[in-house]
Amino acid sequence: MTKVKKLIALMLVVCIAATVGIVSVSAATVDEDESVQADYNGIKVHVYSEDGAPNIYYWNSLPQNISTDYPGPKMTAEGDNSYGYTFSNVTKINMMFVTNGTQSAETTRNSGEWWYKNGRWSSKSWTETQDWERADLREDSIYFVITTRFYDGDTGNNVHCWEDQKANNPDSDPAWRGDFKGLIDKLDYIKALGFSAIWITPVVTNASGYDYHGYHALDFTTVDVRYESDGATYQDLIDAAHEKGMKVIQDVVWNHTGNFGESTLCPMFTKEYNTIQDLGSTDCMKVIEGSDLDKSYPNYDSLNGDAQFQARLDIMQSIHTSGHDTNETYHRETSGGGWGQPLEQYASIEGDCRDINTENPEVAKYINDTYTDYVDMGVDAFRLDTEKHINRWTLNSAYFPTYDKYENFYIFGEVCARWSEFINEGGQSDSPFFYTWKETDSAWQNNWGTNFSDWETNFANSKAHYSKYNTKTVSEKSNNAFLNGISYHTPDYSKANGTGVIDFTMHWNFENANKAYNTALGEDSAFNDSTWNVVYVDSHDYAPDFCSKVRYTGGTQAWAENMDLMFTFRGIPCIYYGSEVEFAKGQVIDVGPNSPLSATGRAYFGDYLEGNVTATDFGKYTASGKVAETLSSPLSVHLQQLNQIRRAVPALQKGQYTTDNQYVSGNMAFIRRYTNASEGVDSLALVTISGGATFKNIPNGKYIDAVTGDVKNVTNGTLTVGSVGTANMRCYVACGAGFTGIDGKIGTNGTYLK
Repeated sequence: MTKVKKLIALMLVVCIAATVGIVSVSAATVDEDESVQADYNGIKVHVYSEDGAPNIYYWNSLPQNISTDYPGPKMTAEGDNSYGYTFSNVTKINMMFVTNGTQSAETTRNSGEWWYKNGRWSSKSWTETQDWERADLREDSIYFVITTRFYDGDTGNNVHCWEDQKANNPDSDPAWRGDFKGLIDKLDYIKALGFSAIWITPVVTNASGYDYHGYHALDFTTVDVRYESDGATYQDLIDAAHEKGMKVIQDVVWNHTGNFGESTLCPMFTKEYNTIQDLGSTDCMKVIEGSDLDKSYPNYDSLNGDAQFQARLDIMQSIHTSGHDTNETYHRETSGGGWGQPLEQYASIEGDCRDINTENPEVAKYINDTYTDYVDMGVDAFRLDTEKHINRWTLNSAYFPTYDKYENFYIFGEVCARWSEFINEGGQSDSPFFYTWKETDSAWQNNWGTNFSDWETNFANSKAHYSKYNTKTVSEKSNNAFLNGISYHTPDYSKANGTGVIDFTMHWNFENANKAYNTALGEDSAFNDSTWNVVYVDSHDYAPDFCSKVRYTGGTQAWAENMDLMFTFRGIPCIYYGSEVEFAKGQVIDVGPNSPLSATGRAYFGDYLEGNVTATDFGKYTASGKVAETLSSPLSVHLQQLNQIRRAVPALQKGQYTTDNQYVSGNMAFIRRYTNASEGVDSLALVTISGGATFKNIPNGKYIDAVTGDVKNVTNGTLTVGSVGTANMRCYVACGAGFTGIDGKIGTNGTYLK
């Protein structure tokens, strides 16, 4: 690839970002040839347009280069709003479509026939595919991956972080290793485990010394080139997941960017490179000529590292000299900390996490405009990073309402509460449950200023809101998660803000299932509806309190018992990559560039995935090689059955629950029920984990245990389950007249479910 090609690509990115939002910046700069799509000589593209014939602008083709002047020739009408264009004797070409002056994203297509509609590419015609429709996320279970550490599908885009040498990450294991191609290649592995949603770390362009995780944004509007390959763009990943019936959850960061600025909020740098490996050096970062950094620090390139860092902070936050960041895009406070105080919502939490002025309405508009473009690509949900560092009133006023127009689109946030009690150290203001409610006090309704000049008032209001609710009391309570007796009732969402959270308090107490279970029972009335809580044991940040800095050390049996609870109790279960084999057990989760990644909880998982796997359905597959061994591990088998059971029983997905001793006696024992007349569903499940239970005053009729297939015919309103071993469970599903039942045992028993 030549320098000229890169400059052309950069100019196109600037143009496209201003018109269509999300751009895949790698597509125009990859020269490697790839296999030809089945038996098609050349490239044929079809575009769906209701606004007349698009022009097609193309360049950089192989094996010989052909190009056209902008905006390119008109495409040929094919009927039914379809327009086509054919490239003969071409195996690869870059292109974009221009319809009445509006540009699509640029893309690269290889040999074959392709269809483009609503911003998405497919190798199948519109008559062969159906538009993807989002559905209630509670119907899913989530598999969470750090994309760069999961599976390496394309070694050509492997890149060292600038601080890889400090971390002693070898060439064989650069920090940027896994990629979208690897994810696409191993979607069948995730589906074979039974998971139907993947949560991936942030996809946007990053810049920092150790940015492989994606949380140090440089440009919200573009996808980082280090994730993508030709034929494996972010859009390709989304489409591939949807074709398998799987959802994509994108991790997003609205609280902060990295310390190299952000392309719109504070433009200071561009990335320039001849090969993607050049991104492994700080030399790729070029100061933008004429930028505030260029004018204020003309000697920037000759400064030492610490001085350069301070110069960047000065431009972003005006911390040393006045007159910078005149658009007020960043908060000024740099001290960090402030846990349990308003300061935690406007201070920069780390040197490479600079706090965005989320109270600036122009910033809010930019963030919303940019991230709705990702929703339009087909992303199914957002996991909102560092949510507690943004004020709830700010989110409810200026951010969350933007996404209401997307049916079944879901946002769940990280309200990081490393606290044993469900009311966090900052009182309600920084507690997980608090972020599930809308503003019900009239003092906090309809008072968001929408003009730039209003940012100071908004900022003052956000701090006042924090202080108002900085109490150890609960302002709102709900029975949305609880059965009325053993009857389901329509939830009251009149006070809900439409979003959810990671159940951080339950996570923090997951030393064992019983402790986490009792924690949940104590907190659930404080959430608007805890059936929407995302529940995990450990993650890329923390494990439960007893082993918080290392990956879970409770043991295999404890893991199995935890999973039993996560997949049958209220909430959406989520598993961090590798937990199915206790990957990196006891390894420190994250120490930055102070240790090789291979020695941490963020080690590369790909070695466990070598071989072939084809998922015929969720939890059903054929496999060979190492991946077959991985899928046969005790916890993998356990997860496969749990996933299949949960998918078959609506009560376990969306049901309310009761533990009232009028109906249930037992340790971890509960009844769940979900009724929806319009769906023709009435699902009732009786669950007991790691022990026996008695269920009383239940409907008479036939009950089948999903774990073993055992049948019990209830005639006196009582069903008794004898003692089962630790990590074993029973899930008796009502199968009598009028109930949504099951036919018998679901899935295959393993070491713990039997």
